[in-house]
Amino acid sequence: MSIPAEVNATPITDKAQLIERLESGCKPKDQWLIGTEHEKFAYDKNGFRPLTYDEPSGIRAILTELQRFGWNPIFEGEHVIGLKKDGQHVSLEPGGQVELSGAPLKTLHETCRETNAHLDQCKEIAEELGITFLGLGFRPRDTREDVPWMPKGRYKIMRNYMPKVGSMGIDMMIRTCTIQANLDFGSEADMVQKFRVAQALQSVATALFANSPFVESKPSGYLSYRAHVWTDVDNNRSGLLPFVLEDGFGFERYVDYALDVPMYFVMRDGKYVDASGQSFRDFLNGKLAAAPGEIPTVSDWEDHLTTLFPDVRIKRYMEVRGADGAGWRRICALPALWTGLFYTQSALDAAWDLVKDWTWEEQVKMKADVPAMGLKAPFRGGTIQAVARRMLEISAEGLRLRREYDGSLDEVHFLDALMEIAISGRTPAEDLLDRYENAWKGDITPVFTEYAF
Repeated sequence: MSIPAEVNATPITDKAQLIERLESGCKPKDQWLIGTEHEKFAYDKNGFRPLTYDEPSGIRAILTELQRFGWNPIFEGEHVIGLKKDGQHVSLEPGGQVELSGAPLKTLHETCRETNAHLDQCKEIAEELGITFLGLGFRPRDTREDVPWMPKGRYKIMRNYMPKVGSMGIDMMIRTCTIQANLDFGSEADMVQKFRVAQALQSVATALFANSPFVESKPSGYLSYRAHVWTDVDNNRSGLLPFVLEDGFGFERYVDYALDVPMYFVMRDGKYVDASGQSFRDFLNGKLAAAPGEIPTVSDWEDHLTTLFPDVRIKRYMEVRGADGAGWRRICALPALWTGLFYTQSALDAAWDLVKDWTWEEQVKMKADVPAMGLKAPFRGGTIQAVARRMLEISAEGLRLRREYDGSLDEVHFLDALMEIAISGRTPAEDLLDRYENAWKGDITPVFTEYAF
């Protein structure tokens, strides 16, 4: 999410404040909540063209029409660039992808009701505007040139900087969609255990959610082209973090990492100031070229943390990032997967037992293999499919032990969509490829209707 947060002008004068800021996220277990973020592509129904911001039924119109459901607008200058309501936000990604960043909620039942309400609202306005929303991980037809950019200051800075540090950063910005789960930790030790488990299993989740096999109307050779894109976006700020496996990893080590990840911007007087490539460590010492003599604020730090893109990211909570955008059922399945693993100690311990002897080299190879091979990627004499099944067994047991009911249903059924994939060994992307080759006879167009929300 890239909605401007409430300004916190508290000055930061030393690293200890940054460590304390992350530590302040630690909460007792009874206060742990679940947040879900999911993105979708928006298209005109007549020809399935990506929407511009200003056209009559474009992105601005979407944000305007959603306000009838009680959403309040968020502006950047004269442009509506997001909405907020009851702890939720709707925001715009660079290419007009529409994202719901859900409120922190107690149960997956609440999370799914929130998701359903948002998608119902989107469907209602889509019918009136003559548009459609698509849930995939990568745009199936559009070239970079086909996709309009949204009028947000930070995106202009990122657009200019990305080609300097990787070949596919622009694709990440305007041609991908993802689902993300946000979860709490109780202590530094709890954060470390969850981080190590999440980083090791992130590629398994990517395989389960692989849902982006097409590029520019043809099969790409990858099941998750979105995951392939992330292999060359900006390796200074993305991917796996080797120091997470080292003795002594904790909040301070993550702060040291964040201090040295190059910045994108600082915000001053409501405007983004280009600080791309400069160091937050220099900023902390009053030596930032983009803001000479200034020292950072809490808001500057929190803005900077949003521009780090590792597979697992911490702010004052943990973000688990690695799933392709998807349809209705799998949106709720993503937070269910990680909640089951993280929020019951016996499940977290079982997940740690599963991954604790995985080497750095094995994790790197798994991440490299999964975009093309999905659940068929090799691992220790077998395949990722076997790991995925065990991962889901652990998660399901964790959800059962939570005993959170909606009527007679507990939270385990939210994993059903993933269980089907893990048992069959067939990713959503392979279903898409089968339809492309057979029912669609090599024509990508039906994806815009058959896989629309």
